[in-house]
Amino acid sequence: MAEYKATGKRKSSIARVVLMPGDGRITVNSRTFDEFFPRPRLRTEVRMPLVTTGTEKRFDVVANISGGGVGGQAGALKHGIARALLQADDSLRKELRVGGFLTRDSRVKERKKAGLKSARKRPQFSKR
Repeated sequence: MAEYKATGKRKSSIARVVLMPGDGRITVNSRTFDEFFPRPRLRTEVRMPLVTTGTEKRFDVVANISGGGVGGQAGALKHGIARALLQADDSLRKELRVGGFLTRDSRVKERKKAGLKSARKRPQFSKR
């Protein structure tokens, strides 16, 4: 039985993904997919690599996700699924690349700077 393992990242979330031949079930941290991601938009985002390549009914996905919030975890899972699909079938590379699923989203929270209230917000200016 073939298993394809990959890691996806987004913000501070890390998703370890295992892709196995199956009927399209997705399990995240030993919970059902719908239970783990209650928002429909996040569920749609996670399924995008499978839908784009037409493999949503060919593989079962088992994932372990740690760190970050719900949005970051969904992005990490999407990235991990795309990378695992690439291991399963290298001919899907073009479709995944065009969809932007193989590129790691490098945007992270900007650090707070000294003398400022947050990353860019300055204290109120007073002329007099």
